[in-house]
Amino acid sequence: MIKIILMVGLLLVNLFGDNPKARAIMEKVDARYDGDTMSQDMLMIMIDKNDNQRVRQIMSYSKDFGVNEYRIMFFKSPSDVKNTAFLTYDYDDSKVDDDQWLYLPALKKTKRIPSSDKSSSFMGSDFSYSDMTDKDLDDYDFELLKESEVKGDKVWVISSTPRTQEVIDETGYTKGVVLVRQDNYMVRRAIYTLKNDAKKKYLDVTKMHEQDKVWVVDEMTMTSKHGSQTTHKTVLQFKNIKLNKELDDNTFTTRRLEKGL
Repeated sequence: MIKIILMVGLLLVNLFGDNPKARAIMEKVDARYDGDTMSQDMLMIMIDKNDNQRVRQIMSYSKDFGVNEYRIMFFKSPSDVKNTAFLTYDYDDSKVDDDQWLYLPALKKTKRIPSSDKSSSFMGSDFSYSDMTDKDLDDYDFELLKESEVKGDKVWVISSTPRTQEVIDETGYTKGVVLVRQDNYMVRRAIYTLKNDAKKKYLDVTKMHEQDKVWVVDEMTMTSKHGSQTTHKTVLQFKNIKLNKELDDNTFTTRRLEKGL
């Protein structure tokens, strides 16, 4: 799940064409081992421009199925979203669209998310449905802009551009920059420009740690801005992270989606 959210940093602009060194770095970001399974408690804090907050509690599970990865999220509170659930099948084959389903308990209905809706907000947050899946590197060109430092961490600053209008339409992003830590190939920061050039989103990974030789994220934020004004912000906090514990394959089905925790 976390890797997926961080991979939104690949949706960026490039003015110079594809660069082998930049691509090699992004391939290592994509290939970074993040565990065969993961379960974790999530706290989603959504903050509007007046600093009003909405807090949601979520339980998340993910599992590698060979080259494909499946993940499921169950909303536990508050009452207006309780028992809502979200399932993603992230396919390695770039020719196959990733599958996503959202279960809405009030309607007792599971809705499949079409590609045309994947750029829209995920459950009212600053993350999109597209942010919840890996990105195919072959869909982008990369350029290494420079080396820099973020709060003591040395990073590569890499730009990228989608190669087709179809990718832009699905993700909603046209350009941006991603900062990759040189010591562990984790995304530290990223900036994305939306189709409306005045709007940008800023991803910051504010806390991370190494657990069982796997780097995991403890906290990240996605901030939406119009010009210099912050319009909305989402904070994700992760606790009780468990890696490589056995998870039943049936956890990742639409039937389980509707059954809930």
